[in-house]
Amino acid sequence: MPTDALIAVLFGAALHAGWNTAIKTGADTRLDMALVTGGSAAIALALLPVLPAPDAASVPYLLLSFALQSVYYRLLAAAYRTGDLSHAYPLMRGTAPLLVAAASGVLLGEALSATAWTGILLVCGGVLAITLGRGRATRRGANGLATTGFSLANAAVIASYTVVDGLGVRLSGQPAAYTLWLFLLTGLPLLAAALWRQPRRLAAYARTRWWVVLGGGACSVGSYGLALWAMTRAPVASAAALRETSILFALLLSRLVLKERVGPLRLAAGSVIALGAVAMRLPG
Repeated sequence: MPTDALIAVLFGAALHAGWNTAIKTGADTRLDMALVTGGSAAIALALLPVLPAPDAASVPYLLLSFALQSVYYRLLAAAYRTGDLSHAYPLMRGTAPLLVAAASGVLLGEALSATAWTGILLVCGGVLAITLGRGRATRRGANGLATTGFSLANAAVIASYTVVDGLGVRLSGQPAAYTLWLFLLTGLPLLAAALWRQPRRLAAYARTRWWVVLGGGACSVGSYGLALWAMTRAPVASAAALRETSILFALLLSRLVLKERVGPLRLAAGSVIALGAVAMRLPG
């Protein structure tokens, strides 16, 4: 993977962990999700008029990705509503790149090198191993099972829209515009639905969580925009897996901000993820 693509994906990973943590700190994940997506849509509205339009060939991919990401946001809110960030996040983010890698040969025509496969397996294995370190309260019971179900279902959705966007952004010729159109299409309906259901509560909630609108929206756009740009420079499966180094940042934030327990097993798994990131930079 080229150095510039690697740095972009790692920075995007930090941004991704940041906005997911911001959502988890709130009292209502659905309203927080509406604020983040609304903030992303506002950024898109401000920037799209000064950017060239993506190629028409990418429009079907934009529309399909919009449908998939609408499902993603709902499953994400459900997973965070029923369980810990440190339970749901690794399951979602660790399983999806394996699905992308498995499908990349057939759907994307990308043959991955041995070192790329090694890096992908190390990153995904480390992310999935983190789920073994969660406490009994999240491992058992109805809430734990629900969180696992929502997270695994969302992993399939994440893998699907990653492949779709990997193809679409390459056809677009304009990665930034493609990304912003995607956030505009996705964000406006979610914000409109929240305004329709709970207009007064959303307004009151936004007054105390305004920083989620600004910071969360910017982090969301930046994170995925950097990943999509990297997919024009490197194999989609490698970029998708490397993006999941966000779990390293999520672990740090879950400990410092959410006060969730981060034990030795999770720290060891984090080291495996870091080794996977290094492996992806090695020549094939």
